[in-house]
Amino acid sequence: MPTVIAVMDDLLFLSRIREAARAAGVEVRTARRAEDAVLAARQGARLVLVDADSDRVPWARAVSALHADEALRGLAVVAFLSHVNAERARLARDAGATRVVARGAFVQELPALLAAAATPSPLTEEKNR
Repeated sequence: MPTVIAVMDDLLFLSRIREAARAAGVEVRTARRAEDAVLAARQGARLVLVDADSDRVPWARAVSALHADEALRGLAVVAFLSHVNAERARLARDAGATRVVARGAFVQELPALLAAAATPSPLTEEKNR
């Protein structure tokens, strides 16, 4: 089953992501440390979702570690956050997030993001061989 990594600790929002993932045929694994995110991503993840509003998860370190890992180049990392948090948006971009979106836009785009993650690509097929 295709895998998405969620770097977050908001259990209510995570359940919303898991529900949408189930409908798309995608498994969601959580990571609360940078090392866990990289390890999970190396096991064939197709997408990483990052809650950049979290104060309890070192999300910027996780994004930087994912971005720095040569084996994970090309893996999409989508950071979402409150639309009023411009400083964290800049930090997410600087850390290497592929996309940074406001939480409301993320909720609207989530089904399409997960559907895309469920579809094999040459990059994910090569990693899973």
